Amino acid sequence: MAENSEEKKSPAKLEIDRPQDFKFHIAYDVYSRAWEQNVLDAARLKLNELISTLSKDENGYSDFYAQIQEFRRDTSSFRSGRTRIESKRKRDWQRTETKAGRNRRHK
Repeated sequence: MAENSEEKKSPAKLEIDRPQDFKFHIAYDVYSRAWEQNVLDAARLKLNELISTLSKDENGYSDFYAQIQEFRRDTSSFRSGRTRIESKRKRDWQRTETKAGRNRRHK
């Protein structure tokens, strides 16, 4: 009977936050939000496994975020990288403005 009660016990949220380590603190915050949003025991076990693996491996952040993505609901479509800003050269702008000004005057 004691074995049945242990099997039915839901997994507990891990309290291994490190506020002095910024990268880990942010990852732990993502883990906490995912933990609160998922009520299934299987999902919570996987989340515990992910954060405990990250706490042992300092270089596993990209793997952590790739694997935790399926458990997150608060994801926005953030894209890293640069966006291209198209602009005109000053001389091209001056030419078009003077041409448009001449056309306006002579209409």
